[in-house]
Amino acid sequence: MTVNIKPLGSRVVVAPIEKDVETFAGGELVLPDTAKEKPQQGEVLAVGPGNRDDEGNRIPLDVEVGNTVVFAKYAGTGFKTEEGKEILILKESDILAKIE
Repeated sequence: MTVNIKPLGSRVVVAPIEKDVETFAGGELVLPDTAKEKPQQGEVLAVGPGNRDDEGNRIPLDVEVGNTVVFAKYAGTGFKTEEGKEILILKESDILAKIE
């Protein structure tokens, strides 16, 4: 997915990765949206330039476009793109880990 959003500072744009089907011992179960937990993994779509240090130099972010990340459960601000896809804008500090 391409997105025309340029985050500022140490912000990161992430497309949440949702699991559509839950598997249990008896088979598969499709849960309605109201019963699903918020996703905590996503693909990085865009990164900001980073914050500035005391001398005015940019501090680069630890993530880059294309990384799969784990983020805090209720982190970020979500909104829908023109195509109807849900995306999040997170602070870099809300990202807990990169999945390699």
